[in-house]
Amino acid sequence: SSGINAEWPLRPGRMVAAGKDTASYIEKVRKDLGRSRTKEFSAHNSKAHCVAWNCTGKYIASGSLDKTAFVQSFKEDRLSKEFSLKGHEDQVDQIAWHPSDPNMLSTVSTDKTLRLWDIRTPQKTVACITTKGEVINMTWKSDGSTIALGNKDDMVCFVDYKTHKIIADKQFDFEVNEIGWNNTDEHFYLTSGDSRTGNGSIHITQYPSLEPLLQIPAHTAHCICLKFSPDKQRFATGGADALINIWDASELSYLTSYSRLEWPVRTLSFNHDGRLLAAGSEDLVIDIALVETGEKVATVSCNAFPFCVAWHPSQNLLAYVTDDKSKHNEKHSRDSDKTTGCVKLFGL
Repeated sequence: SSGINAEWPLRPGRMVAAGKDTASYIEKVRKDLGRSRTKEFSAHNSKAHCVAWNCTGKYIASGSLDKTAFVQSFKEDRLSKEFSLKGHEDQVDQIAWHPSDPNMLSTVSTDKTLRLWDIRTPQKTVACITTKGEVINMTWKSDGSTIALGNKDDMVCFVDYKTHKIIADKQFDFEVNEIGWNNTDEHFYLTSGDSRTGNGSIHITQYPSLEPLLQIPAHTAHCICLKFSPDKQRFATGGADALINIWDASELSYLTSYSRLEWPVRTLSFNHDGRLLAAGSEDLVIDIALVETGEKVATVSCNAFPFCVAWHPSQNLLAYVTDDKSKHNEKHSRDSDKTTGCVKLFGL
């Protein structure tokens, strides 16, 4: 069946009015984050591309150009080195934990493999699955049964977690960027850019057939990233137009939009209560906004642009990794060399 094109502009949704509760929430968060500092914890021999917390927030993992994933434990106000996960033959591009099993981790690499790990036995992989092409996006279904992969050639495939088999795949004839299941897991979302018009859309498909249901115009340039809030009631998109849009997941209505970054938005993360959204681009800051209104709550200064941002699952602690390029900044080369491959924590 053919997709249904939604009309633009979309009907604005009903955003919760910003009342006394919101004002006190902003005041507290601004106060807490305003006195926060960033701490750096070494993890890799070369730059880290991705970072993710496990479901309990006890462990954090990062993936790097050095072909490893690195796991650290978090306690009180610091990370402690645990172990490297070795096996990939090229850089680790994406990393994602099982949504409810705190020990299970998935990684994908430029070597065109998906590897599953159990951090209780880090010396060996649980499974190594050859992927169709080079994977650039990976996400888990909320029940942990399936992993979705999107590759550089605009193919999406689903991997069964228990059998380690690719159970379905589909080649798309448009650019496919970040992907994910919706709030009920009945539908599967793809963000895209139209090479003809340059605009960005959200493609909503039936799961698991990936048959098109709806195409929602979302950005005036390519739509790059997609994230759902922890309760899945809202989702956010980021585009090459430097806009961040917040949507109601049930009504598929547009709630608010804001832009303080100057470059394409490449990474998004909701905090544990779904009220804060961190966004990163090639700007040398991470923007932290109040989801209800889009207003700025805090900014995190970076020495290099952030590749990936990830909030802790139960506290306002933001992990991120950046494009540490010491050779391009001689003035700070000594510091940059020290920080290459670090995981950074803001909110301590």
